[in-house]
Amino acid sequence: MRPSPSPATFLPLPRGRRLAVGAALLAVVAGATLPSAAAHAATVPGSAAQSAAQSAVAPDLDALTQALRNTTAAGAPGAMARFTGPDGVRSRVEGVRDRVTGAAMDPRARFRIGSVTKTFSSVVLLQLVDEGRIKLDEPVNALLPGLLPDDRITVRHLLTHRSGLADYTNVMFEHTVPGFEAVRNKVFTYQELVGLSLAEPRTTEPGVAYKYSNTNFVVVGMLIEKVTGRPVAKEYERRIIKPLKLRNTSYVHPGTAIKGLHANGYLHPDEAGAPLVDSTEQTVSWAQSAGAMISSAADLSTFMSSLLGGKLLRPGTLDAMLSVTPTDTTNTRFYGLGLRRYDLSCGTQVYGHTGTVQGFYTYAFTTRDGSRALSAMANTSNRGQANTALGGTLEAAFCGKAPAAGPATARGFAFAPAAAEADLPENG
Repeated sequence: MRPSPSPATFLPLPRGRRLAVGAALLAVVAGATLPSAAAHAATVPGSAAQSAAQSAVAPDLDALTQALRNTTAAGAPGAMARFTGPDGVRSRVEGVRDRVTGAAMDPRARFRIGSVTKTFSSVVLLQLVDEGRIKLDEPVNALLPGLLPDDRITVRHLLTHRSGLADYTNVMFEHTVPGFEAVRNKVFTYQELVGLSLAEPRTTEPGVAYKYSNTNFVVVGMLIEKVTGRPVAKEYERRIIKPLKLRNTSYVHPGTAIKGLHANGYLHPDEAGAPLVDSTEQTVSWAQSAGAMISSAADLSTFMSSLLGGKLLRPGTLDAMLSVTPTDTTNTRFYGLGLRRYDLSCGTQVYGHTGTVQGFYTYAFTTRDGSRALSAMANTSNRGQANTALGGTLEAAFCGKAPAAGPATARGFAFAPAAAEADLPENG
């Protein structure tokens, strides 16, 4: 077996273009054929010249602060953003990380990163591809016999959310707080989570369309454990956490606590005016390899910059990860192999992932060359307005000062998360 690599290594939209949020699952499409792997390479990564030009843009720190203020005004107890670029690190915070003690938000704090976990899982699996132990276009059932009801579902379909496997969390969290309390301390097996998905109708035929589903990355976790013979926690640690010296990153499932300096998470109930629920301690067993990791803003930026900088995957495999297809009709949001790309209003393309887990919204993105990275977090969830406001940090960080004069308002752009793109029904 090849040794693990050594370290070397929402979308804001202009006013009037905010996306509608819909959560309905599509019926199964009959008679569709499986497209070739080439069909997934709809767009190619930006040029070196474009990356160099983007790297010269200074962040708009006033707009970054305003985006965080907008986030707390929308219901988040606290919010933070940390930008890393050629001129060093810039951090901004608003509000509190603990509503009981009143402790201020801290850019060093750990927090639950939700679906940013999917990028960690993708990197581990793609390293197994580099080692020749998994093939992207082989059927999942060839590695996990009898697991899925369709032999056409491939490893690539899982990583690109094109398997058609239903997202079991739509039913699990139909009622936000009761759903959460029912699973807060529960420990699931992977097989149980897959079973919950298979009890629901499939959303598409394999390979036909992008439909975000946590089930895909539960199966990715199963593949990692089957091929390596080790728990995913050990593979995250051996292949990513230790090589990159991510001292504040961990996978503690089924432990419930966030150790050390951390932000508490607060879940908004569905009922207007109901008190926030402290959701900090939970197993996150309902997500596991799809969303159970803990990290910090600094560690997330190091991870994303190292990934895009070529320190974790071979060049050809990284190119495959960055070969993306649109996820909506605006052609500004894309998904590759466990990695998102957002095309910002200024033309800058950023790569990374978003995360939603009870009590936390996360954005972790970097430019194609890895030279500029932003990690942002709000310690709330089930509050779409707060997620929208937090998305304004992307424009502020990567596009810099808006050309038009006027007060800083996160460039006047807003991010509206599409409901089919999250790790909870509101989707992140």
